[in-house]
Amino acid sequence: MAHLFSPLKIKSIEFKNRIVVSPMCQYSSADGFANNWHLVHLGARAVGGAALIITEATAVSPEGRISFADLGIWKDDHIEKLKEIIAFAEQEGAVMGVQLAHAGRKASHAEPWNGGKQIAPGEPNGWETVAPSAVPFYENEIAPHELDKAGISNIIADFKAATVRALEAGFKVLELHGAHGYLFHQFLSPLSNKRTDEYGGAFENRVRFLLETVDAVNTVWPADLPLFVRISASEWVEGGWSVDDSIALAKLLKQRNVDLIDCSSGGNAAGAKIPLKPGYQVEFAEAVKENADILTGAVGLITEPTHANDIIKNGQADVVLLARELLRDPNFPLRAAHELGQEVKWPVQYERAKW
Repeated sequence: MAHLFSPLKIKSIEFKNRIVVSPMCQYSSADGFANNWHLVHLGARAVGGAALIITEATAVSPEGRISFADLGIWKDDHIEKLKEIIAFAEQEGAVMGVQLAHAGRKASHAEPWNGGKQIAPGEPNGWETVAPSAVPFYENEIAPHELDKAGISNIIADFKAATVRALEAGFKVLELHGAHGYLFHQFLSPLSNKRTDEYGGAFENRVRFLLETVDAVNTVWPADLPLFVRISASEWVEGGWSVDDSIALAKLLKQRNVDLIDCSSGGNAAGAKIPLKPGYQVEFAEAVKENADILTGAVGLITEPTHANDIIKNGQADVVLLARELLRDPNFPLRAAHELGQEVKWPVQYERAKW
């Protein structure tokens, strides 16, 4: 059997292969609601054979959205359409996961195809952003409001409430978004966290907000369902969050019922120089897996079936997450199976097109 198509069981959930649809923002929601775009977008990847499909960054509050067009799960009304999407994906043999997120200082922006610029508070579709410290991402942006302890507690409560809704909707995997310069990452990094209280300064203080949120989520998320955390394993900046920090954090997360670390990088330092190449982040997944003894996911310009298979075969990661390649080719898993000589079940409606 091709390693990429070996099953993987995490707690009570078995994944039919190691191919995961990485969260990809669609900026296609109104008031946080999923719609038929999301049904077709996510459903197509289920038809295409991916084992696990993780929604785009799904905001736990209106203020936590990257843009006003982001998907959300901050009210019960959001659940109904998500249930429909999950039911279709499961019918096609996929497991559905949700990525819960808060954008922090990177919130209140226009959609990318409309420039992606920050929208000021008081302007249409704009609001005041929050962060661990009043430090903007870009120097010319409006500084975020520094969260006080009550604000931190409120956001933890938002994540907990969103977890309850995710469970009600039927998601089987929960991922907390601690990467790409969003709120958890802003607390983790000394580049963006300038606090002097128990949430800033030393490593154990900067990780506190994420760990407290994981603890809160664990009070409502079933112990037999997988819990993931996505991190930026390196900021690619001297003095920033490092791979060693990521390993230390992963060890703490493992003690808190977290099953897999989804290893991305960057996103919190505007001037970072990132050496893009196929699989440029795989080394982070490998380092965290080896040194923290936890399952990891590899992501980053992985486009070839043989490359994805080798990552699993060589023990560098336990799953491979694909984003842009699955936008180009929703049927990548079916094509990968053909190229790797692996027999897999096709949707009966598509069998006449099977290689």
